[in-house]
Amino acid sequence: MKGGTALIVGAGSGLSAALARAFAAEGLRCVLAARRTEKLQALCDEIGATRIQCNSASVDSVNALFAQLDTLCNAPAVVVYNASARVRGPLVDLDPQAVADAVAVTAHGGFLVAQAATRRMLQKGAGTIIFTGASASVKGYAQSATFAMGKFALRGLAQSMARELAPQNIHVAHVVIDGGIRSAERPVPADKPDSLLDPVAIAQSYVHLMKQPRSAWTWEIEVRPWVEKF
Repeated sequence: MKGGTALIVGAGSGLSAALARAFAAEGLRCVLAARRTEKLQALCDEIGATRIQCNSASVDSVNALFAQLDTLCNAPAVVVYNASARVRGPLVDLDPQAVADAVAVTAHGGFLVAQAATRRMLQKGAGTIIFTGASASVKGYAQSATFAMGKFALRGLAQSMARELAPQNIHVAHVVIDGGIRSAERPVPADKPDSLLDPVAIAQSYVHLMKQPRSAWTWEIEVRPWVEKF
């Protein structure tokens, strides 16, 4: 992997920042894509990453992202799709267009990015694509139908791709983040140690997936705090 390129779509200050640092530590050059790239400047300066503006729900924007990526490498070694959108509320009150827009980011954007990445990885003969899932990937919660729709679809995409592409030496994996992620805005309660997922620890699971021998590839893993109910 050293000397290769890692693309993270939906980059920000949380899990994706931990992923970028972990990939950089493995010797990968990181490209961070997001709708708002100004928030990524400090991280780019820290690890020497490149930032590219991208709306993952737009075909033209994703094509432009990969056109720029092509100037940096012949094909990325690893691509992580971390973008998602939520619309919460009672089912009867949900705005149909807002729901369509959110599902477009969470699910259709994953397809667009994966399709573009796969075309390049097939030419190279290798690659890893990882999708970030959530509790909503396997459990539809009340007043969260939109997020469940998007995440269920993303999981189905990952499973289908894994079966199709594994024989062609492309490792596709889906990570179910089953619990809240710790952050500066969401610290771990003093009376409940390790009750939130540590983004650095999650990132190590992604690195493990990326480095798995192909004789024992995993298509899906779940990560959760030790106190989280299954």
